[in-house]
Amino acid sequence: MASDPTVSWLTQEAYDRLAAELTELSTNGREEIAKRIEAAREEGDLKENGGYHAAKDEQGKMEARIRQLDGLLKSAHVGEAPAASGVVEPGTVITATIAGDPTTFLIGSREIAGDSELSVYSESSPLGQAIIGLKVGDSTSYTAPNGRSIAVEITAVETWGGQ
Repeated sequence: MASDPTVSWLTQEAYDRLAAELTELSTNGREEIAKRIEAAREEGDLKENGGYHAAKDEQGKMEARIRQLDGLLKSAHVGEAPAASGVVEPGTVITATIAGDPTTFLIGSREIAGDSELSVYSESSPLGQAIIGLKVGDSTSYTAPNGRSIAVEITAVETWGGQ
């Protein structure tokens, strides 16, 4: 799979889960928040109406999530997890020694992992950008957001099993 930063890889299960969330938020979620805003508006003075402001804040967060899901689903590449070939690519589980500590994580969209306890790093993150295309045994370093250079060695690349 090409590593185009505007395309996210998703399993069919993740795509279906996110599409259902989008549908729920776009329909029932919007109706419910509109009713809460209207009920709070009827309570009177909006300047000091905590319920109104809380509902409007929640509406903003919900609309942001709707936009995020819509963009993700429109640009998603849906398919099976790539079979591990020893090369780091979106949708694979990586074991690496990062700054001397062994770490296992999924490379791709956080949305792929669902309820999994596995950490997820985006392929567009500093770590993701540094390791995409590397093979087992390869070493590199990347610059963390704090400006520190962090050493990474790829020790295993496995197929994502969905857990």
